[in-house]
Amino acid sequence: MTETAPIECLPATELVQRYQSGDLSPVEVTAAVLDKAERLQPELNCFWGLDRIGALAAAAASERRWAAGTPLGTIDGVPTSIKENVAVRGFSQPSGTAAKFDAPVATVDGPSTARIREAGGVIFGVTVMPDYGMLSSGVSSLHGITRSPWNPAWTVGGSSAGAGAAAAAGIGPLHLGSDIGGSLRLPATWLGLVTLKPSFGRVAVDPPYMGRVAGPLTRTVDDAALFLGVLARPDLRDYTSLGDQHLDWTDVHCGESGVAGLKVAFHLAGGAGLATDPEVAASVLRAVELFAAAGAIVEEIAPPMTEKYLADLDLFLRVRSLADYEVLEPARQAMVLDFIRDWVLAGAGVSGTEVLRCYRSIQDLRAATVAATAPYDVVLSPVSPVAAFPAEWPMPTNDAATSLDHIAFTAPYNFSEQPASSVNCGFTADGRPIGLHIAGRRFEDLAVLRATHWYEQARPAAAAPVWPFHTAAQLAR
Repeated sequence: MTETAPIECLPATELVQRYQSGDLSPVEVTAAVLDKAERLQPELNCFWGLDRIGALAAAAASERRWAAGTPLGTIDGVPTSIKENVAVRGFSQPSGTAAKFDAPVATVDGPSTARIREAGGVIFGVTVMPDYGMLSSGVSSLHGITRSPWNPAWTVGGSSAGAGAAAAAGIGPLHLGSDIGGSLRLPATWLGLVTLKPSFGRVAVDPPYMGRVAGPLTRTVDDAALFLGVLARPDLRDYTSLGDQHLDWTDVHCGESGVAGLKVAFHLAGGAGLATDPEVAASVLRAVELFAAAGAIVEEIAPPMTEKYLADLDLFLRVRSLADYEVLEPARQAMVLDFIRDWVLAGAGVSGTEVLRCYRSIQDLRAATVAATAPYDVVLSPVSPVAAFPAEWPMPTNDAATSLDHIAFTAPYNFSEQPASSVNCGFTADGRPIGLHIAGRRFEDLAVLRATHWYEQARPAAAAPVWPFHTAAQLAR
């Protein structure tokens, strides 16, 4: 890929090597990324804002550091985007909803933004999200619809919608998203990307919340690991942060034995919600068989999610979002996306006792997930039971009553606080990407990345993305 890719599409690992050799300049790369972002924005709608002046100034400073042999960090000069709900100085945080169109401009960087600047990363833009980050799509009452570089008729997933679209389009290599039920992994599966939802507390967030993490959306495992080496550092604003960590994020390559002897579990059904599409199940099963053929010890398990757990999680999250909705004035409530309004209002009138019962149920889900997965090094499954759905739909069922019926594979690991990745493992007959979900024990993020990297390198060519680095119209399938 990298031999013929335009410079704005090169992986971060290659960019830093070429900056060091003097073969490429951070300024020319950043300018190319910005040019592409501006060119594709009318079609893809993935940015809340771009910072050409600030990004080019940061790139020029990086160029001087590389010339002097004094880079700030491992991503010095690498173009990076930030999801809208993470504070970036000079940008507001409307959380994807028209109800907050006049949100104040941030004057202080959020934790991940600060870590990126400290490592010399060039922040060139802020990516969009759907209303309140509570949709698995790019549908927003403020921004409109974000569309897939693979095909503008397909969803990009969410809530890290713009980040996923930018990554898949080759608008720079590093994109920061967040995840509270699948918001990194769902864009990854529906766009053919790589991500790691890190262990809870691994990457500092502000404000912290049960299940919420931040992490990378990239096109390669090596880039995800490189980015996590920058992001996984403490910040006092996150009182759940794991603090100082001493992980070697470059150590994500399996040795000569590969995955031989690895204890691998798998399940193809989510245990609740939507049934797994046969094409999705078949692609994931082929990935499982590849692990087994390489010497992994493979065993099928029952999924940790149940219909009761999913229903209780759904109700808890409805009431959580209702609290955000009810503080709005009536005129602003009317600006919220109709789908979100219908979803949250179903939580009206729920008693405090019932909310606490749902909270306890989430803790039971956490315990069940840990117990089901503890005997294994990694657990393989689909990321989503379905491939990409129409871009105009807020959720895969397009029905607020069944809004969360697709997160049975992803959500358990948010609340069990375990790391979980997505890497492409195939395509549907009409070309929609399918992601393999690889989860591991809590704090064993590197083990998950090693298994993900092994699969990325071992998968057949037919399962690897050929990136749509031009517009979908140019690619016309």
